[in-house]
Amino acid sequence: MIALIQRVTQAKVEVAGQNVGEISAGLLILLGIEKGDDEKKCKRLAQRVLGYRIFSDSDDKMNLNVQQAGGSLLVISQFTLAAETKKGCRPGFSKGAEPSEAKRLYQLFNKNCAEMGSKVESGEFAADMQVSSTNDGPVTFWLQV
Repeated sequence: MIALIQRVTQAKVEVAGQNVGEISAGLLILLGIEKGDDEKKCKRLAQRVLGYRIFSDSDDKMNLNVQQAGGSLLVISQFTLAAETKKGCRPGFSKGAEPSEAKRLYQLFNKNCAEMGSKVESGEFAADMQVSSTNDGPVTFWLQV
């Protein structure tokens, strides 16, 4: 399971011209789910994302996590993160989870984050989404469990 996280000052996602999720300061999370991912990995990744200290404290050091900084989450399903890209000029997607399982774990990740106290907005699984954001820093990290 993969989370590409970006510290943002704002982010939103639209489907068919309609706003379906929006946050101000917080994390934009692109979530990739691979074959073999399960509930345990899902919970562990949620814990890592929420605990990752990438927000500045009063000394301008990255010492605060998203909750300590008062931020929200915008979680977007992103199957392309599971792509095989080591060779050739076209990505392969055989490592990605089956859509029904990926959707279940995507929803579980969002639920886990909410149960851990975060405000969670999300995109629409498997939809053609337009995501816009302002990356703060820029600060972007790849987390994988």
